[in-house]
Amino acid sequence: MKKLFLALIFLCSPAIASAQGMVSAADPRAAAAGVEILRAGGSATDAAIATTLALNVVEPQNSGIGGGSFLVHHDARTGRTTSYDGREAAPAAADPKWFYAPDGTPLSHFAAVPGGRSVGVPGSLRLMALAHRRYGRLPWSKLFQPAIRLARDGFTVSQRLHNGLANGGGHIDAAARAHFFGADGTPVATGTLLKSPEQAALLERIARRGPDAFYVGPTARKLVTTVNTAARNPSKMTTGDLARYAAKERAPICGTYRVYRICGMGPPSSGGVAVLTILKQLERFDMTKLGKDSPVAWHLFAESERLAYADRDMYLGDADYVKVPVQGLLDPRYLASRSALISADHSMATVAPGVPPGAPARVRAPVSEVPGTSDLVAVDAAGNVAEVTTTIEGYFGSGLSVEGNMLNNELTDFDIVPVSDGHLVANRVQGGKRPRSSMSPTIVYDAKGRVRIALGAAGGSTIIAQVAKTLVAVLDWHMSAQDGIALGLLYAPGRVAAAEKGTQLEAMVPALKALGEQVQVMPLGLKANAIERVGGRWVGAADPRSEGVAMGQDGSVTQIVRAGAIPNRPPE
Repeated sequence: MKKLFLALIFLCSPAIASAQGMVSAADPRAAAAGVEILRAGGSATDAAIATTLALNVVEPQNSGIGGGSFLVHHDARTGRTTSYDGREAAPAAADPKWFYAPDGTPLSHFAAVPGGRSVGVPGSLRLMALAHRRYGRLPWSKLFQPAIRLARDGFTVSQRLHNGLANGGGHIDAAARAHFFGADGTPVATGTLLKSPEQAALLERIARRGPDAFYVGPTARKLVTTVNTAARNPSKMTTGDLARYAAKERAPICGTYRVYRICGMGPPSSGGVAVLTILKQLERFDMTKLGKDSPVAWHLFAESERLAYADRDMYLGDADYVKVPVQGLLDPRYLASRSALISADHSMATVAPGVPPGAPARVRAPVSEVPGTSDLVAVDAAGNVAEVTTTIEGYFGSGLSVEGNMLNNELTDFDIVPVSDGHLVANRVQGGKRPRSSMSPTIVYDAKGRVRIALGAAGGSTIIAQVAKTLVAVLDWHMSAQDGIALGLLYAPGRVAAAEKGTQLEAMVPALKALGEQVQVMPLGLKANAIERVGGRWVGAADPRSEGVAMGQDGSVTQIVRAGAIPNRPPE
C-alpha cells in the first residue's frame, strides 16, 4: 500500500482521458475507492459516496461523517441538475448569543472553535443516504467496504496528514491524540501504517444498519455526551437534535456565462450565487483577448470578487430562516449596475454591498470561515456526474472525536455577534439553522446542454474565488482544467488582495499596484478537483498543491507535477 501511494504521488504523466467513468479526489486512496465502485457497476453517486467515506479515513483533518456536505448532480438520462444539502445544523437550544462568554462578551473566533459549542449536528451521512436512494445502483453496504478496509487494515500516513497534525492538531482530544501522536507528543510519522479499528467498527455498523447507527442509539448518545461535557465551550445538543436531522434537496442555482450554463449550490451555501456573480460581472469584458498573462485581466477579476463577496457577506444565509434575495442578486439589471462599477484602468475607491431587488434590511457580516474542507467529483460511464464538497471546517474541526471520527466546528461559520448597527445579521446563530458556507460544487454545461466541466474546491472563503478563477481559465482562456486549477490565485474578498506566493502573480504585483490594487504576496491554502469533457472523453484534474489525483475506471491515473515552490503550505 505504501509503495502504491508513493508511486501515485510522485510519478508524473500527461493528463488522462477516458470514455469510461472517472473520479478526482484530494487523496489517491479515496479516488481508488470511488473507481473500485465504478468498476463494480456503481453510479457516479455510488462512487462519490465511497470516495467521501474513504476521505473520512485517510484525510481526517478535513472531512468526515462528523461534518457536512453539499452535492450537485447531473442526471445523464433526463439532463436534470439537482442539488442536496447536508450542511450541519445548530442544536435547537442554540440562540443568537451561543458564542458569548459567561460575562456577556462575545468569544473570538479562535476561542469559539475548540470544544463542544462549535459542533453542528453532522449532515454528511444523511446526505449520502438521500442521494443513494435517488441515484444509487449498488447496495448501501458495498459502498463502505473500501473505507472499512482502509480503517481496519491500515493506510500509509501521508506528508500532508503529518503536517496537518504538526500544524493544526494541537487542540484534539485525548482519544484522537492517542491515535495520532506518540507518547513523546510527536505526530505520527510520514509513511507509518495507521490502523483505526474503532472507526472501522463504526463504519461496519453504519454499512449494516444505515445512518441510524450514527444518528440514533449508542453512538448518538456518545456524541451528545462528548460535546456537552467538553472541557471547553460545552454544548446543549440533544439526541433529539441528531434524530431530527434531515438532508434536503435544494433548487440548484443556475445561470449563464457567455454560451455556458453554470449550476451550483444555493443557500445555505453562498457559493452558487457568488461564483455566478463574479462571472456575470466580468461578462462585458473580453477576458479571452486579455488572456491569463494580463495584469488588467487579474485586476478585473479582483474587482469583481470584491463586489461579489460584499453582497455575499451582506445577504447570504440559511433561506429557511432569513430572507435571501437570490433572484435579486442574480437579476441582470442589478448585475449590470454592479459591473459598471468596475474599470479596467483603476481600482474602486470603496467597496460596499449593493441593494438588489427584494433586498431585506441587512448589515455586513465578517467572513469567518477558515481554510479547510475537501472536494471530489465522480462520473460514470453513462455520463452521470456527482460533484461533492465535504467538510468538518477547520483542521480536525472542534478537536473532539467520537469512535475514531473527528467532529466539526462548523457553527463558527455563523457570525458570532448577532446584531450590528441595530440590525440583525443574516448569518446569526439560531436553533436548527445551518451556517452560511462558501462551498461551491459546480457543474457547467455547454451550449448544447452537455456537461463541460464539474469542479469544486477547498479552502474556506477562497473556495468561491478558486472555482471562479478556474472557470475563467477554462472557458475564457481555453486552458485545460488541470492548468486552470494550477494557475495562481488573486484572492480579493475586500480592499486588500492576496497574490498567491510562488505563482505567476508575484511578477504582476507592480503592474497590479499601478492599477490601484493593494496587493500582498502570501501562501494560500488551496485545493481543487475537476473532471472536464473534451472531445467526447472525460479528462481529470487535481490540484498540484495537494496530494490529489484523478483516476479513470480503465485504470489510468492523472499524475500531477507537485508544487515544489511551496513544499510546506499552511493547513488547507
